[in-house]
Amino acid sequence: MSDSLPLREKYLILIDDIVQSTLKGKISSTNQVYQMLLNGVTAGTGEIFELALREQFSNVESQVKNETDELKQAKATRAFRAVKTIQNQWERVQEQTKAIEVIATAAREITTASDEERLLIFLRFIDSNQKYSLNLQQLQQLSKSLRQFAESNSDLQELAEGINKGIASWQRLQDHLVSWMYDQGETLGFAGVPGESGPWATWAKKVNSNIPEKLFRTLAVDQSANKFAEQISELTLGDWVEIAIILQNLQRGLVTWFDKQPYNVKAGSKLSISTFLTFAVIWSQLGDSFVRGTAYSDAAFQVMLQVLRTFAQRPYFPFYGGIFASFSGSYLRDALQYLDEPLRRVEGTQEKARILTLLGNSQRALGEYDRSIEFHQEALEIARNAGDSPCEIANYNHLSRTYVAQKNYTQAINYSQRALILSRQTGNKTGEANALTNLGYSEVMQAQQLEVIEPETYEMAINYLQQGLKLSEKLGDIQSKALCASSLGIAYLVIQQSQNAVKHLETGFKSAQVSGDLYLQGLNLANLAEAYYSQKQLETAIYTACLGMYLLNQIASNEWRKAAGLLIILQGQLGKEGFVKALQGFRSRIISLIGVDGYDYIPQLLEEYRGGSA
Repeated sequence: MSDSLPLREKYLILIDDIVQSTLKGKISSTNQVYQMLLNGVTAGTGEIFELALREQFSNVESQVKNETDELKQAKATRAFRAVKTIQNQWERVQEQTKAIEVIATAAREITTASDEERLLIFLRFIDSNQKYSLNLQQLQQLSKSLRQFAESNSDLQELAEGINKGIASWQRLQDHLVSWMYDQGETLGFAGVPGESGPWATWAKKVNSNIPEKLFRTLAVDQSANKFAEQISELTLGDWVEIAIILQNLQRGLVTWFDKQPYNVKAGSKLSISTFLTFAVIWSQLGDSFVRGTAYSDAAFQVMLQVLRTFAQRPYFPFYGGIFASFSGSYLRDALQYLDEPLRRVEGTQEKARILTLLGNSQRALGEYDRSIEFHQEALEIARNAGDSPCEIANYNHLSRTYVAQKNYTQAINYSQRALILSRQTGNKTGEANALTNLGYSEVMQAQQLEVIEPETYEMAINYLQQGLKLSEKLGDIQSKALCASSLGIAYLVIQQSQNAVKHLETGFKSAQVSGDLYLQGLNLANLAEAYYSQKQLETAIYTACLGMYLLNQIASNEWRKAAGLLIILQGQLGKEGFVKALQGFRSRIISLIGVDGYDYIPQLLEEYRGGSA
């Protein structure tokens, strides 16, 4: 204590000097206070300064409360304001000091890392999920630090140049972040004529940097990031860092802009969701483009996880939608290892549970039912322990859906009932709508399996489904409405009421289009084909089956084969020429939804189905 006492007194004097100088008008700006603190407080002694500041704050606050003389109270009030200014500027000093420490730590870890680890370490320091993430100004300072060591290491030179190029490219794009929505009367979202309009085409014209321009032009013509990687003979570390900085800032900028749209909250959040998932998919594709286990592949995968982790913390996180990304082997282990880090803090556990919910939903769409159940069971346990009831209810609902897919209807009914009870207890209306739908759906499918013929059994189940649909419509929840209408349509299909089936499946398809759920779009179309087939509307069945087959195949869902099987039957009934003629009759409508390439791919898919079924 004796060693710290003189320092404490020194800081009390410093604080008093600032207060008195402020009262006398010698200090006229907060920057002057900031500089005095920066020069006056010795590094590593912040705790002692804070003790002195708290003591001074308490003294001045007491004077303001207890002083009865008006002049003295006015002076004490001015002194109190001065101390508050010191507090605010001290926080600024601490932020600056911390930033300097983080930059120094980043430079040290990057320069001493192996070539394989260097990029992953850099990405950790720009991860917005970290407490201290380097901003653009701090990245420029990091680049300067790295250049000091660059002469003896070409990788460090590449990394430093990549940082500078990334910042410069982003600054050129910043003013054109959303200009594409207005320049040619674009609608909100990632829409536009391939290659001519939309965000990627606009940014390709503005970026003025070779590699990012090639990436944007590839995406602008509706090709995947994998195609971009195939076209690049060699991607340097600098190129990779430049792309990472540009994409990160585009994603953040778009989400911030969409989140602030006051005219339509649902449109804003819908487009924010679309942005998160779009960029996550791009990073996933980039990761797949390189040899797994290499630095570039691992780095792309790490950024994708960063995107998903940020997404999981958003209030509009879609518990009942999915991103159809397939994880396997070491990549799955890496994902869980990365997401385990937040579990060390109580508030972080929800993130992992929510991401696992997305992954479980995606695995069900892919037909990986056992893996889907594993994801949802783990998410359920984490959510329950974290007290995250919306996530807990969502996983009960997803488990119900997955067990239906496995034809385990007893378990499906069990989980839907749990979801219904908990959603009503907690007032979670979205969870309740989904639970009612899953309960009705499970009971219809169980009754069909047991060959129950009593209409009362189906009437009760259909009633649950109708309640779920009405509740989702009342909530204005498009995603839940898509699922509820789809489930009700399938139920009517099961009990051979094809007219009602068509009505609800069409509603489900349109709702899924609005929500952007490709899986439900494909599923509704495939089931619509079954309904039209039962009504002897064979040409319309061909149209809807082709669209459903294509969309489900695009997200790697095994359910595309069901639509393909129906098309083979139709081909047999109409003959090859009749089938082709019917397909050509819908050519323009099909192209408007999936493009020329999609239309041309339909015969190839049918051949693939034939080969797999042989």
